[in-house]
Amino acid sequence: MGGLTALTAWRIGGYAMAQGIAPVLVALAALPLLAACVFVARLGVLAVLFSRAGKKAAEIHEAREFGARASLRAWNALAWSSALAILLGLAWLLALNDAAVSRTFFDLGLIRRSAGAILSAFTVNIAIFVLSFGLILVWALVVAIARTLPGEAGRPLRVMATAYCDLFRGLPAVITLYLIGFGLPLTNLPVLSSLSSTAYAVIALTLTYGAYTSEVYRAGIESVHHSLVSAARSLGFSHAMTLRHVVIPLALRTIAPPLMNDCISLQKDTALVSVIGTIDAFNQSKIIAANDFNLSAVTTVAILFVALTIPQARLVDRLTRDMAGRRAAGGA
Repeated sequence: MGGLTALTAWRIGGYAMAQGIAPVLVALAALPLLAACVFVARLGVLAVLFSRAGKKAAEIHEAREFGARASLRAWNALAWSSALAILLGLAWLLALNDAAVSRTFFDLGLIRRSAGAILSAFTVNIAIFVLSFGLILVWALVVAIARTLPGEAGRPLRVMATAYCDLFRGLPAVITLYLIGFGLPLTNLPVLSSLSSTAYAVIALTLTYGAYTSEVYRAGIESVHHSLVSAARSLGFSHAMTLRHVVIPLALRTIAPPLMNDCISLQKDTALVSVIGTIDAFNQSKIIAANDFNLSAVTTVAILFVALTIPQARLVDRLTRDMAGRRAAGGA
């Protein structure tokens, strides 16, 4: 009887305990579900907020894009209207005063008649340019090497090269031409006093542009990293061999665009040789202009120089772009 009572009491107690723990177990089991519901709700709220922000950003972007397109259209309209205004202004200038400007500078009949003589004289400009540029490349390199000689032993040559560069970069090219073209014949020197005016022009332009081009060479030489020079010297190269095989080839890659700029300037300055009596294209056009009281022949010379210079300018642009691309590739 006592054992039955104890068993019954144990069962009743176990049932009561189970009834008390069950809510707790149910609550614990519901916690992950509740957390999942909260997480999903939070994601929903964030999605709504990001959607509104994205819509607002899209509206702002569309507004900016619309504004950029409108600004671009406005600038295009301004550019084309300005170009049209300039063209109309030029046309009005050419038609002004019974087309006096057009007849003075663009007489097609005189241009046709004088084209042969001017083209023949223009070959003198080309010859002076080719000879001068070849001599300049060699002479400027010599001067640049002299300016970069190291040590105390190279000081006298460095001083002389610096003095030469300072002198001829300070003198206008036309004065150098005048002094050499009219001064050397007065010296009665065995060879120099009996040269042609074309030869005097070549000498003067070589001395003038040699000073400028030597600075271009020197900048290229000094741009070569000293470690490359040290590596060459450690291999047993002399200073001259290092310049020939390492420094100058590397320098030429970087100075090609400025060298071409000097080339363009030299081509234009060949017209200055008219001051010493050389019958070049400009001098020939002045003779024709004096005979016909018209400057159309000079316009022909201007067109020839521009036609010869523009391809060189485009070549400089291409060399500059190629150099920038190589630097970018090397940096990457």
